[in-house]
Amino acid sequence: MSIAEIFLIAIALSMDAFAVSICKGLSAGKLKIKHFLAVGLWFGGFQGMMPLLGYFLGSTFEQYIVSFDHWIAFVLLSVIGINMIKESLDKNEEGADSSFAFLNMLLLALATSIDALAVGVTFALLPDVNIILAVSLIGVTTFVFSAAGLKIGNVFGLKFKAKAEFTGGVILILIGIKILLEHLGIFSFNFA
Repeated sequence: MSIAEIFLIAIALSMDAFAVSICKGLSAGKLKIKHFLAVGLWFGGFQGMMPLLGYFLGSTFEQYIVSFDHWIAFVLLSVIGINMIKESLDKNEEGADSSFAFLNMLLLALATSIDALAVGVTFALLPDVNIILAVSLIGVTTFVFSAAGLKIGNVFGLKFKAKAEFTGGVILILIGIKILLEHLGIFSFNFA
């Protein structure tokens, strides 16, 4: 898997955290450096940690699923992507919460990183994934997107939340289709 592909996955995975950060920014009032660090470290940390955990789980069971691993990767990425698109189209907005308290941030970080766990399982099933590079890129990308989302939410409101989730969902589905088609020998394309 190329760096460009990993970066696209990192962007897609960061969209949930980005959207939550926008909501946080909406209700936070005056932002301070500690707010940017809080969302960046919580969301970026969990988005980096969960694929690593998923990778180890997937590696442990790889021998049992190697014959249909491409289908698992396709299904996992597609389900996550479809769910993100569905959430982006949901007009029922949840109320913004300005709390940066430990328990609140822990729950939000867990909720926004569950899909990263599934992607980590997918990474374990692919032959050429540099997991250290992947989790680092996912964590750093999510840190940056979360901090940016906080500022955007504070300045512009919810205008970009749905578009960000929709775009992330489409990217994950396309990568899942690419993995499936390459494994079936129908399509071969590499981002260099």
